[in-house]
Amino acid sequence: MLLALLLLPLLGSGLVFAWKGSISKYLALGVAVAELVVAALMLCSFNYSDSVDSHLQYSIHYQWSWLMRSSIDLGVDGMGLLFVLLTNILVPLIILSSFNEEKSYRNTFYALILLMQFGLLGVFSSLDGLLFYVFWEVTLIPIWFISGLWGQEDQRLRVTTKFFVYTFFGSLFMLVGLIYLYQYADSFSLIDLYNTDLNPNQQVFVFWMIFMAFAVKLPVFPFHTWQADTYTYAPSQGSMLLSGIMLKMAIFGVLRYLIPITPDAIAGCSGEIVIVLSVCGILYGALIAIVKTDVKRIIAYSSLSHVGLMVAGIFASAVVTLRGNFTIEGAEGALVQAFAHGINVVGLFYCSDILIKRFKTRDIREMGGLAKVAPKFAVLFMIILFGSMAVPLTNGFVGEFILLKSLFDYNTLTMIIAGLTVIFAAVYLLRLYAKAMFGEGDEAVLSGVKDLSTSEFIVLAVLAFFVITLGVYPSIIIDLVHSSLKFIYLSVIS
Repeated sequence: MLLALLLLPLLGSGLVFAWKGSISKYLALGVAVAELVVAALMLCSFNYSDSVDSHLQYSIHYQWSWLMRSSIDLGVDGMGLLFVLLTNILVPLIILSSFNEEKSYRNTFYALILLMQFGLLGVFSSLDGLLFYVFWEVTLIPIWFISGLWGQEDQRLRVTTKFFVYTFFGSLFMLVGLIYLYQYADSFSLIDLYNTDLNPNQQVFVFWMIFMAFAVKLPVFPFHTWQADTYTYAPSQGSMLLSGIMLKMAIFGVLRYLIPITPDAIAGCSGEIVIVLSVCGILYGALIAIVKTDVKRIIAYSSLSHVGLMVAGIFASAVVTLRGNFTIEGAEGALVQAFAHGINVVGLFYCSDILIKRFKTRDIREMGGLAKVAPKFAVLFMIILFGSMAVPLTNGFVGEFILLKSLFDYNTLTMIIAGLTVIFAAVYLLRLYAKAMFGEGDEAVLSGVKDLSTSEFIVLAVLAFFVITLGVYPSIIIDLVHSSLKFIYLSVIS
């Protein structure tokens, strides 16, 4: 099933690219739905045993280079399967979200989305450092073309060039770190990398080399300066792919690579520095979102703030564990929140796209009154907004609560400062909703506005379903990832 999961979007991408005309979007949606079915079958047959010995499943191993001691080594544990599910839930919705738009070279557009899906799934299933890097770089190619060819015309060249330079150079740092590890492990195999014996200074070097790539991709403050422009000027589907799925590669990479390989660096000042930078990002993103009036920039800075909380929680949990109090709460909370964030931020960017199309502007000061002419949109938008605000019984609440608890275990003052994000999120998101939905709108504009189309309603209704379901049953995610995180954090203290 894992082989089918990887080959289907790759083959589908080629088929969609070769198929001209409007049929290409239906073909792309069919491939994405088939991928979701495969992922669902993998979930149904997944072994939920709490034993760390059974955490890895659906393995594929094929030696592709004896010279470099690298192999096509693939497999998924609960954590990997979580991100596989997130990818395969969101990609068909992202494709469907474009059905009301006229795209030039539509077959190329949809083929690139499927190619990116292939790269993302490769990242989440790689058990070889070099293979992980290859898939990491593969994802950069389609998103660069999607943003560059279909982005806002007056800014797309500048923005996509800045994005490419940031992410490409970040990736080169990761490659240096992996090659350095290879010198001591004599292999790129993940298990061999885990067993590499590095002294604390060597671990610090490897940590910062690899973390640079993750810091840019997340992004972590102050490596965030590419994010707002790219999210704003990319097409809505590009913004959804970047924020909903692509940044999760870095969350995955931190847990899969950095924590087990460089525990001494994390226990030292490196972990403390990342926590401080993350908390700065939490406050910075939230405060900027409060004063922005561009709807897409508000969501971009909101994402920066929420990602900061996830990263802070992961490293706080790791530091507490290395101090002798074993806990995986922070990592569990981060994965719950990562899945919730993917659902919520895709919903918010799609809602912003709907607002921009209705009002012909990104400025919330020029919006208003949409609730009275689009009640279905008003309800679904509010549900997704509640999830992003971490309202109880929505998907954002449980993960955020666990993350704040892990920060409390680490340092009370850090938790208090990070906890301000709950208040700030309510300020900027309710301000956005109030302006767009209940402000004084132009009656001439509102008279021509319709409620949701069929495809728009399906996308938002599915996202709203996950907001509520995962808020009521968060154990679905926690049970899935528990044994994986237990294995990773036991590797830290062994």
